[in-house]
Amino acid sequence: MIIKPKVRGFICTNAHPQGCAAHVQEQIDFIKSKGPIAGSPKNVLVIGCSTGYGLASRITAAFGGGANTVGVAFEKPPTDRKTGSAGYYNTAAFHAAADKAGLVAASLNGDAFSDEIKAQTLALVKEKLGKIDLVVYSLASPRRTDPKTGVMHSSVLKPIGEGYTAKNLNTDTLKIADITVEPASDEEIANTVKVMGGEDWELWIDALKQADLLADGCRTVAYTYLGEKLTWPIYGHATIGKAKEDLDRAAAAINAQLKSVQGAANVSVLKALVTQSSSAIPIMPLYISLVYKVMKEEGTHEGCIEQLYRLFTEGLYTSTPRLDDHNRLRMDNLELRPETQAKIEALWPKVTEENLFEITDYKGYNDDFLRLFGFGLAGVDYERETDPLVAAPFQA
Repeated sequence: MIIKPKVRGFICTNAHPQGCAAHVQEQIDFIKSKGPIAGSPKNVLVIGCSTGYGLASRITAAFGGGANTVGVAFEKPPTDRKTGSAGYYNTAAFHAAADKAGLVAASLNGDAFSDEIKAQTLALVKEKLGKIDLVVYSLASPRRTDPKTGVMHSSVLKPIGEGYTAKNLNTDTLKIADITVEPASDEEIANTVKVMGGEDWELWIDALKQADLLADGCRTVAYTYLGEKLTWPIYGHATIGKAKEDLDRAAAAINAQLKSVQGAANVSVLKALVTQSSSAIPIMPLYISLVYKVMKEEGTHEGCIEQLYRLFTEGLYTSTPRLDDHNRLRMDNLELRPETQAKIEALWPKVTEENLFEITDYKGYNDDFLRLFGFGLAGVDYERETDPLVAAPFQA
């Protein structure tokens, strides 16, 4: 079949296998160009390994430090008539590159929130790696079934206390209009914390520790975004903000738990980028388009892989990490420079439908969005017939 992007709302419903492979290779080439990362871990578990920051974490560990990796993801396989998900193809491409480099790579496909996948992962880690030096927690899901109660909880993206109205870009129509988000109920807040907070991260670390699979000095990191004034109503004083507070709580609890193996846990705050998660959040497409515009002009723009390289070299594996008062590793320092934020805030009220492509870098935003699904990569012939079937990278 000839595979062209099918975009619906904030998601692309198909993916290009060769394009995804090219995207993965670009990131591998970037990490290789930087040379070996001193002190990098040798056995790594990535929970949420197939796209965005999770995929970049796995690539950085493997090709920056020669790490053997186990990954967990929840992806859709291809059929004769439909493509697989981008994460499926990304994982296949990563496995092919790791195998060529002589690195161990094994992955499981399933619900990482479940006890079943946790048990299967522990068995796979024990078989393939032994003890783990780094656990990356990079799950992004709108819902979670509690493995203890069987109750499914769904998250919401809502402010707390009062409604929030802000300028919003509809990426389907390119229309700009105010959007009002009503405040969350107490139940919605609790459900969002249940899905996006730190409980599952704790369960993973507890399971690994009970199985004696954490090496002395092991590290674990979970990812978050905080933002500044423009995004505070939806990221700070909001349901996501409460979930992020719980992530900080979990990091402190895990730190206490890891003392017996001289380990450490941190939340890492990363910059605003186009990911499959961020594109679904109100106001973020417009805000990120302005971030791209300003930071590219300043020469400070980074993608997922550049952020993860800095996390490893300036955060996790350095004697002088950049930590805030909550023990978070701050990789969003360039986005939050006062002069950068001042430029973004000055442009925000000036954006209209007529000047969208002039005042913002929406083109760059949209290009990056399509690249997430393997479209728009150099060297890929998108007019060519392509077989969507790619050998499964996941353990049976």
